[in-house]
Amino acid sequence: MIEHRLWKQNQQLTGHGPGKRQSAALCYRVLENGPEVLLVTTRKSGRWIIPKGGLIDGLSPSATARQEAWEEAGAIGDCTPDVIGNFFYYKNRRRKGPVLCVVDVFPLLVRSTAAFYPECHERQRAWLSPQKAASRVRSPDLAQLLRKVALFAH
Repeated sequence: MIEHRLWKQNQQLTGHGPGKRQSAALCYRVLENGPEVLLVTTRKSGRWIIPKGGLIDGLSPSATARQEAWEEAGAIGDCTPDVIGNFFYYKNRRRKGPVLCVVDVFPLLVRSTAAFYPECHERQRAWLSPQKAASRVRSPDLAQLLRKVALFAH
């Protein structure tokens, strides 16, 4: 229901269709003292997010999330095909104006991280407790998903 309302709001705001679908990887690892999640900074504003991007032709949404985790964070691991939630944001585009993005989130259990990866010189990354990570992101929906990591991290 909320998704339909946001699609309609996007159409009224931008004059464009329903918006853009994206996939994100909620990268996590489990340590002795509990789970940690991996955040990365955006390239332009430097705010903290999880790796995400537009759907890639030829890849499933979860495979897209896994690819984004590699490109943006150097994270290598296993991504489940099950969506654990989603969040919404407006992406500001210079020539076309804002567009609503609906981001489906897939959990990715990180086995290792690479020192060098496609966007290593453009982003920072940080391992944080789910609570600390939730306090660093702007989206309340994403923050709520980050706090739920303990439910699927075992």
